[in-house]
Amino acid sequence: MKQVRIGSRGSKLAVWQAEHVKAGLEVRFAGITVTIKKIKTTGDKILDVPLAKVGGKGLFVKEIEDALLRNEIDIAVHSMKDVPAVLPAGLCIGAIPEREDPRDALLSRDGSGFLHLKAGARIGTSSLRRISQLLNQRPDLVIYPLRGNLDTRIKKLEAGEFDAIVLAAAGIRRLGWADRITEYLPETISLPAIGQGALCIECRENDVNVLEMLSALDHAETHICVRAERAFLKRLEGGCQVPIGAYATMNINDIEIEGFIASVDGRRMVREKRSGTRDNPEEAGIALAESLLLQGGEEILKALCN
Repeated sequence: MKQVRIGSRGSKLAVWQAEHVKAGLEVRFAGITVTIKKIKTTGDKILDVPLAKVGGKGLFVKEIEDALLRNEIDIAVHSMKDVPAVLPAGLCIGAIPEREDPRDALLSRDGSGFLHLKAGARIGTSSLRRISQLLNQRPDLVIYPLRGNLDTRIKKLEAGEFDAIVLAAAGIRRLGWADRITEYLPETISLPAIGQGALCIECRENDVNVLEMLSALDHAETHICVRAERAFLKRLEGGCQVPIGAYATMNINDIEIEGFIASVDGRRMVREKRSGTRDNPEEAGIALAESLLLQGGEEILKALCN
């Protein structure tokens, strides 16, 4: 291929991610021309309502996937955590590059870590996953909705609207703002979202040339771990947005995946770890989901969806 067209959201972080993939392709394939087309998604247009109330996953990818299906672009670059468990017919994940730091990061105005925030501190986040875990550890905290691009969210913190905000560490690090992070939250406090820190490079499943090119950008270990996490997501994803999280790691032969299901207020939570093989990571993700459902997760999900 002589030309590759990348589709991306227009935010600072999304453009950084698209440029990162563009550079990776240009380094590996001499003589190709890579262009980036910015596409506005529904999630970019609706900024005053929590995502859970307007559809959650898929809001940041649908318009870009539509452009792929119309052959207006050749590949789409997303944050993996924004990608639904089931892709549209005709599309596939062509590559998952090496993962950035998957943890959540706390940014506080006075430099206090999570456990040392003042009683009743105002925390900004719209993620049900984060809300449930933070309240599970600190029920005294007051959570306020926080939407917008990373720079917008940080400006709201600096303006005094919150005592602290919680963001994905990967995005902050990618934009070179790691010095603003007060604390990287350990997984014991905030287990990451499915695929957090990883990129998804999506393409048409019948585009053999593109798939061959993208294989050069794939990171095997990250891909295997994300497969386990997405299998967990697929088993649990229902008709409503729910507080769940999962994170998989790998040693020489095996993978370990930890996940949870919780009520939004964090009072009810089931959490567990499961091991599996790198040859069939989906099996571990599904087994973990099934186990959590049996331990009370099904009741939590039913209550949330009613």
